[in-house]
Amino acid sequence: MTLTTDSLISTLHTDDHLLPPPNPAHRLPGHIEPRDLRRLELHAVLTTAGIAPLPGDCEAIDQISALPAEVHQALHRWLTA
Repeated sequence: MTLTTDSLISTLHTDDHLLPPPNPAHRLPGHIEPRDLRRLELHAVLTTAGIAPLPGDCEAIDQISALPAEVHQALHRWLTA
């Protein structure tokens, strides 16, 4: 038996079962600490600015994440300007 592209696609579609969309009411409650959120945002801003953090930079990023929110607002402004 020779499989053609059409028969293969037809077989894939009949065996395909889509999952239902997630229900927001069934989500687990979660909370991200402000320091962790600032750390994630700093990684994102640095990467977007073309400054990919190196593995050894994690300690410095962690220390910077402990600084007040105003410092992070200034960093974001400087890096995204």
